[in-house]
Amino acid sequence: MQGLVIVTGGSRGIGAAICRKLAQDGYRVAVNYATRPEAAAAVVQEITAAGGEARAFQGDVAREHDVEALFAAAQDSFGPVVGLVNNAGIIGGTSRVDDLTLEALQRTLAVNVVGTILAARAAIRIMSSRHGGVGGSIVNLSSVAAQLGSPGEYVHYAASKGAIDSFTVGLGREVADEGIRVNAVAPGLIDTEMNPGERQARLAPNIPIKRVGLAAEVAEAVAWLISPAASYVTGTTLTVSGGR
Repeated sequence: MQGLVIVTGGSRGIGAAICRKLAQDGYRVAVNYATRPEAAAAVVQEITAAGGEARAFQGDVAREHDVEALFAAAQDSFGPVVGLVNNAGIIGGTSRVDDLTLEALQRTLAVNVVGTILAARAAIRIMSSRHGGVGGSIVNLSSVAAQLGSPGEYVHYAASKGAIDSFTVGLGREVADEGIRVNAVAPGLIDTEMNPGERQARLAPNIPIKRVGLAAEVAEAVAWLISPAASYVTGTTLTVSGGR
């Protein structure tokens, strides 16, 4: 086994696909979830049935205590963390900005931005040579919405992912000489429950590749960035969007 990777929001969709792929690659996987234990348990069962190692850990990444508890519990089970995938994220509802509620805005930023930074902070304190660590890799989940803006749908979500792009560049440069690589993957239109069938049908014809992407295709990109194969890559966002 190649060490522990923590995947936030790992119970469904892209997160679940990432967990499965990392387990196939020989990593021990901590499958974090916030509210659906049965979904996380199903991912763990699938991984273990295939001979991998995984456990589910509850925690809301927007809560500092939950993040610290997640890292402590995962390492108690699987040893020191060598990688983090900041996948947990929410859209925060579909809304124009002038109809956006404060509650939706605050929750979107809390999960997507604050949660990503809190988890990255915890990982750095373990992996950085500055703290006695041996290095590792962090992959943040961005979105092509950060470049497209998502007008009329969820500008607030797009803005949160724009923050992830900036955070990835800055943190990647900050810890580059401490043995940690920090990158991001920006999916486009992917076949998950976050993209209803109506939205997929409406947008797919505008994608140069002319189809919706699969969660497994995003997972392949994440796994490469986590792996030593991407040893000279940091501060970069890899777009997986079919050319959109």
